[in-house]
Amino acid sequence: MNDRQKVLLQLLLSNEGETRNIQELSERLECSEKTVRNDLNKMEQLLNKFPSAKLKRQPGIGITLEISREDRSNLLQRQFFQDHKAMEGRMIEVAYLLLSSENPITLQSLADRYYVPKSTIKKEMEFIEKWLADYEIELISKPRLGNQLQGTELQRRNALAHLPQLISSVTIEKNYVLDLFLPYEISTVKRALQRLQERFEIKFMDETFDSLVIHALIMVKRTRQKSPITIIEEEKAYVASYKEFEYASLFFEQLEESFSMKFPENERIYFTWHLISGKRVDDGEKHVYFQNKVLLSIIHDITKRLAELTAYPFEKDSILTKGLAVHMYSVINRLKYGFLISNPLLSDIKKMYPYMFNMVIFALEEVKSAYDLDVPEEEAAFLVLHFQASIERLEGSRGKKQNSLIVCHLGVGISHLLEAKIKQHYSDIHILDCIGKASIDEFLKNNKIDFVISTVSLDKISIPYIVISPLLEGKDKEKLNQFVQRMEKRKENNSEDSKQLFKLIRGDMVHLGLEIEHPYEVIEMLGNTLYQKGMIQKEFIHSALNRERKSATAIGGNISIPHGDPDMVIQSSIAVGILRKPILWESDYVSVIFLLAISKEDQNLNRAVVEQIAAYSENLEFASGIAELADIKGVLDFIK
Repeated sequence: MNDRQKVLLQLLLSNEGETRNIQELSERLECSEKTVRNDLNKMEQLLNKFPSAKLKRQPGIGITLEISREDRSNLLQRQFFQDHKAMEGRMIEVAYLLLSSENPITLQSLADRYYVPKSTIKKEMEFIEKWLADYEIELISKPRLGNQLQGTELQRRNALAHLPQLISSVTIEKNYVLDLFLPYEISTVKRALQRLQERFEIKFMDETFDSLVIHALIMVKRTRQKSPITIIEEEKAYVASYKEFEYASLFFEQLEESFSMKFPENERIYFTWHLISGKRVDDGEKHVYFQNKVLLSIIHDITKRLAELTAYPFEKDSILTKGLAVHMYSVINRLKYGFLISNPLLSDIKKMYPYMFNMVIFALEEVKSAYDLDVPEEEAAFLVLHFQASIERLEGSRGKKQNSLIVCHLGVGISHLLEAKIKQHYSDIHILDCIGKASIDEFLKNNKIDFVISTVSLDKISIPYIVISPLLEGKDKEKLNQFVQRMEKRKENNSEDSKQLFKLIRGDMVHLGLEIEHPYEVIEMLGNTLYQKGMIQKEFIHSALNRERKSATAIGGNISIPHGDPDMVIQSSIAVGILRKPILWESDYVSVIFLLAISKEDQNLNRAVVEQIAAYSENLEFASGIAELADIKGVLDFIK
């Protein structure tokens, strides 16, 4: 059975004995009535294997699936619950039911609904409970009543909007939240947003448009359930002065007419927040981004500090300044209004760009003190992409032959990073522009290109295109064909980088066979080693611990690279700790720790060292090999 037929079967099984109209099924499946009838015919071949199963067809009325409870359970187990994707779908749906229900839900009712053992539901509920804690929502279990959530309406809506993040294997291309709404609801909201863009001549970035659709659908659902958002009076008057409030007014007029419902005033304010926080395609330098003195001051301070830390002249990159203005404007407003953001690339960014990620975290810590702005690591990772793209622009691009277009659904920072990487590594590719999926047709009318490089699948496009990861990983490089210049450059530099790393590690700063159970204890012990050798000020240890609390420094391959403030380093050095058994370092296991203490005067050295350790992290045998060594000389020779 194909995916559509599986959905059809699930619809017929979902409510015992319920009759379904063919037209209703075709709308739900977004196909013709003829297709539904053909699918039903194929389904009967499967049902013949279950003695009690029968499709009852009533002309003019609909279709009813008659089946015993035993056969129904066997059929569900066979068709759905052996399928991992179906199990993921159940997890998301259970979380959705909890978040959108005001009444307790029992484990038994969920077990009956999905035809699985109660113990399975209980185990999955424990996983959901941990995930909900990230949104400050508590799962309360009431004896004889069931399970119920305790949290504010804003917290519930934040969690609802990020349901796909409940399942780690969900791809960044698919938003499972949309599967929880009817097709006509989704199309109505999308149509209203498109009209808003046309009326006010604005254009949201692809990821912003998708996010607004999700939040609007949740808003419609919660309004129908009489679960309004609460907003203080002072905020109402303040938000009403924004032009985005005018946008929201038009949007709500369309929704109220289409859904025949009235929204409370607070919902208009709430959606205005989302409009303010969303990113839009280039509005020009007259936009509020470039008029906000505090915003520009924050960008200036971050750029200046990172230039000092990395020795790159970021202030000379106008594309970086413009991109940061658009991005930080949204970041500041998301934090102000309490909107959490998930970054599906966070782990990859930390592992692929550990040096720049660490420098950005340091710069943001100073911004936090000066502007009372605490930027979480999910947002910091997006900023890393802006600065990494700038580095690759500053280092220059090579020859260009074939005209190409980048289509990226994750925003300006990532698309510029991808553009910069391609320009640097592929001398025969010339990038004409970076756009969202919705702008392809218009662009192709006015430009001639040879092929499209996209981060998402494309439909109905007449020219060749290739789908790659926005981070341009190894498998993507093979697809793009004969580039290899940067890899060759890395090979040339690797031996020198290894010498730089070796120079900073002394035998009396290496510890073998450590039996420590917590990352902070390892950092403190290695920090004390460096302090006792006169390499750092005492305050360096505290700064390294604070840095670790902000964002874990595990980079994969059982390796971690904690570090402190470069201003507190007396002499650049590295302490090494090798654990007898790996310990959990936030979400990764770690057995080899390099505590980096590199002064601000040695930032070029810092880059080389971090890149070399990052290269070690890609070799799964490095950590296990070094852990098997019994003496310090062997460790030093291994690194050398």
